[in-house]
Amino acid sequence: MHLLCGYFLFLFQWFLLLWSLQLHSDMDKGDGQVMYYLSGEGAMSTFSIDAQTGDIHAIRRLDREQQAYYTLTAQVRDRNTHLLLEPESQFIIKVQDINDNAPRFLNGPYTARVPERSPVGTSVVTVAATDADDPTYGNSARLVYTILQGLPYFSVDPKTGVVRTALPDMDREIRDRYQLVIQAKDMMGQLGGLSGTTVVTVTLTDVNDNPPRFPRRSYQFTVLESVLVSSVVARIKAVDLDLGPNAEVVYRILDGDGLGTFRITTDPNTQEGLVTLLKNLNFENKSSYTLKIEASNRHVDTRFLLVGPFSDVTMVRLLVEDEDEPPVFSSSLSQMVVSEGAPVGTSVGSVSAHDPDGSNSPIRYSVDRKSDKGHFFDIDSSSGTIRISRCLDRELRVMHNITVLGTEILDPSQVGTAVVLISVTDVNDNAPRFASEYWTSVCENVKPGQIIETLSAVDPDDPENGHHFLFFLNRDAALNHSFTLRNNKDNTASVLTLQSGLLRRDQSVHLLPVVIADGGSPSLSSTNTLTITVCDCDVHGNQLCGQEAPWRGGVGTATATVLTCVLTFLGVVIVTAVVRSRRMEPQTTEYEQDIQENIVCYDDEGGGEEDTKAFDMFALRHLNHMNLPGGCGTNEPEMVTQKTRLLQEFIRKRLQEVEVDLTAPSLDSLETYAFEGSGSAALSLSSLSSLSSSESEQNFSFLRAWGPSFRKLADLYGHRLGGGGAS
Repeated sequence: MHLLCGYFLFLFQWFLLLWSLQLHSDMDKGDGQVMYYLSGEGAMSTFSIDAQTGDIHAIRRLDREQQAYYTLTAQVRDRNTHLLLEPESQFIIKVQDINDNAPRFLNGPYTARVPERSPVGTSVVTVAATDADDPTYGNSARLVYTILQGLPYFSVDPKTGVVRTALPDMDREIRDRYQLVIQAKDMMGQLGGLSGTTVVTVTLTDVNDNPPRFPRRSYQFTVLESVLVSSVVARIKAVDLDLGPNAEVVYRILDGDGLGTFRITTDPNTQEGLVTLLKNLNFENKSSYTLKIEASNRHVDTRFLLVGPFSDVTMVRLLVEDEDEPPVFSSSLSQMVVSEGAPVGTSVGSVSAHDPDGSNSPIRYSVDRKSDKGHFFDIDSSSGTIRISRCLDRELRVMHNITVLGTEILDPSQVGTAVVLISVTDVNDNAPRFASEYWTSVCENVKPGQIIETLSAVDPDDPENGHHFLFFLNRDAALNHSFTLRNNKDNTASVLTLQSGLLRRDQSVHLLPVVIADGGSPSLSSTNTLTITVCDCDVHGNQLCGQEAPWRGGVGTATATVLTCVLTFLGVVIVTAVVRSRRMEPQTTEYEQDIQENIVCYDDEGGGEEDTKAFDMFALRHLNHMNLPGGCGTNEPEMVTQKTRLLQEFIRKRLQEVEVDLTAPSLDSLETYAFEGSGSAALSLSSLSSLSSSESEQNFSFLRAWGPSFRKLADLYGHRLGGGGAS
């Protein structure tokens, strides 16, 4: 068989059914007894064979990019016996390439970034296209790159596909994005070649090529003089066209009369310059400030310094706006010292405040009663002098923290405050006493000179040199022949026995009065009783005082229990009576209560209008000097009646309400209530005394018609009754 064995058969891929290849065997005589068979890759699917003639045909279009080679096997058989007439022959069909594939950008579209103002020729990105045609045959896969869109800003290398900048000084602030169209064409770009395109988006990144600039050459702001320190009083901003760190601005004050009063910082979020206050403003002292402020970049690119300075300057004027300020005290915190023995009315110290405004309003002083709930101190509303209004006790309270209010009389809404710390110093006003309640016991067979108890004392006072207690027995106790006292000179004393053989049956309990004196000036002392129980003792000295225990503790406990029950019962009875009495009280309106508060009832008769003892008027004339000689710590004399104290408290309460109430009139007025008497220049103004005048023509005959209740009054004025005398 004449086969093209071992040869490559080159077929162009555009041939279809028109192309054919014939196989012929030497055994074929043309009589139709020989049959041709084809097997292998593409047999009967891509290629077919005519069994009679041996012609091979392509039955479908060939595509080299899908399969470039086909390996086939040919056989020649006898038609009748189907036996091989010749050995099999193998041959290869190679598909020859044609330019049927356009270039493709597999990684497109592209994005790239390049700094602005980059020099010409700076590489931006590399694009690459592929062609499925055979690069070894012809020019079907030889590509050339060109730029269709993006000129004159960028260029592309025709062989490598590298995109580069083509213009210098491209400014991001003018245009920050470019879109390029790159073409790849095969056949080396010749006419008839196939092409493909891709898009390249180029973004210009920022460099620090722009200095900050203020939009205005000067700014003006208004600032309240009451603004707090560290508050932001003005905001300015220098505009920088750059981005990110290149646009970070630093502000500073170069000059001006506001140095030391203001400072400027940068807001990291907005890049604004924040002008903040360092000191309190005072319109009366200075009404305006001028600042020269510079703005510069935090990061500078030295490549662009030749363009010009990367900073800008502006002027800022701050106008202080006047406000009505509250009074200002000369000291916001004052410390004063007063003795606890100082009498009521003693001056402790004084405070002063002034109106910082131009009106220079007078100041009225008062004590904030929230800080002095005990009403220990008062203050003169005009002078600011603080005085004691109640007796002080250092042992109860060592330090008083009061708040003084200063109110403008012309504008009561303006109130200033100051804190006054008043320390109470100690005086010797407490006598020493036993440190505890002492109970001791002793055996009947005790020996003389034996210490049976050691005593100590306490004193709530606090002398500068410490306590020095002196223990001794009073005159009656000194005659005691059983026990004595020895002062140890260390603020303790020892109780010793004087005799032996104490008999319990004669006296089982001894009460020893001990006098304790302190070292103050004048010295104070107190008498304390030591209870000594005589006990039976065994041979080992163990005391047997079991029978005395009930007397010392058990009886006292039972008595306390009984007293507690009685007091509880009395308390329930009293509370029940008070509740019932309140329920029976008639309800009065606020108006009636106000009237009742202003009615003074005199419940005694006297010698007419000259009777000045019916009510003590001292409380009205001397409200702040009610303490009588003797000072704090002494008992109030009986002559100060309950009515006087009530009236004093009533007037003080009203004055305190006026001092605290900011809506009250600016000037306090104190009405002085005097009395008539023999020394009055106005003589008597009473209608009662006028009855003795011969000019009176009043008729009191109607008194008899009022009944027995008015008989005494009718007898008193009987000579006035119509023509009759007293009955």
